[in-house]
Amino acid sequence: MTYAIEISAPAAKALEKIPKSTRLRIVGAIELLSVDPRPPGAKMLRGGEHGRWRVRIGDYRIVYAIEDGRLLVLVLRIAHRREAYDR
Repeated sequence: MTYAIEISAPAAKALEKIPKSTRLRIVGAIELLSVDPRPPGAKMLRGGEHGRWRVRIGDYRIVYAIEDGRLLVLVLRIAHRREAYDR
């Protein structure tokens, strides 16, 4: 089963500002989420981020939500690790 990928507007805008070499790695990781939305390195976030997951790509984090009923992965945030968990 393949999941559809949706990238939120703030995540897409943040992606544009990331250096090209890192951006290509992040895009590749997002594409892999369509095949396996819970890859071995993914972790579920705790606290106020209940139901959200994160994947590490170098110093960057992809924060996303999974909707199994709709087969959808919604990328909510792409940020450097020092900013990824700010509210």
